[in-house]
Amino acid sequence: MEAPRPVAAFLAVVALLASPAAVAAWSKGTATFYGGNDASGTMGGACGYGNLYATGYGTATTALSQALFSGGASCGQCFQITCDTTAGSRWCLPGASVTVTATNLCPPNYALPSDNGGWCNPPRAHFDMAQPAWTQIGVYQGGIIPVLYQRVSCARQGGVRFTITGFNYYELVLISNVGGSGSVASAWVQGTSTNRVPMSRNWGANWQSLAGIAGQALTFGVTTTGGQTIVFQNVVPANWRFGMAFMSNLQFSY
Repeated sequence: MEAPRPVAAFLAVVALLASPAAVAAWSKGTATFYGGNDASGTMGGACGYGNLYATGYGTATTALSQALFSGGASCGQCFQITCDTTAGSRWCLPGASVTVTATNLCPPNYALPSDNGGWCNPPRAHFDMAQPAWTQIGVYQGGIIPVLYQRVSCARQGGVRFTITGFNYYELVLISNVGGSGSVASAWVQGTSTNRVPMSRNWGANWQSLAGIAGQALTFGVTTTGGQTIVFQNVVPANWRFGMAFMSNLQFSY
């Protein structure tokens, strides 16, 4: 005979059923934390966003396991995460949830088994969250908790940002602060004296162009993984220099 379920677990299931997102929209995973109580150890990362305080991502961030990271294609995506009280963890904060942005990769550790330290080994869905975000849904002493997660729309302050590094005939453009689906599916660039040139993902959220576009005002076309395309007309003025960042006045909604 099956043992009766704890009342707290039952209430958690009811709460999920009553939420705007159906239970079917949630997936199971696990979550740990890193970076210290101020998240200073989360700066940089495999998406290339650099100082997460300065670029607007703050402390509500996460590294994704290899299975979720998708070679950088998931950079910028947002996830709503709640501790899975139905899995019987005593380290959950029932009823709490947090929304985080993917800013880093949690690499596999094949020296450890997937259920004992190799939390980010494929095919696990795992979130190594910034500590301030994790402690909104879990008790610090637990270290690792079972979670339910789902993709959600990203809300951003201001417009999409373009940061240009590299050198002429090799421009590396970090496309950041992307709202809506949060992640970029494709991009192109056009100078005032050149044709439109398709860009390719170099690493993380960095897209590259091999065009000679220095000294020209630049227009970018960006399509998100949600399928929305925006053309950022002359978002970068002709007097730009490598290392500069430019904020647009346009933002994605999906």
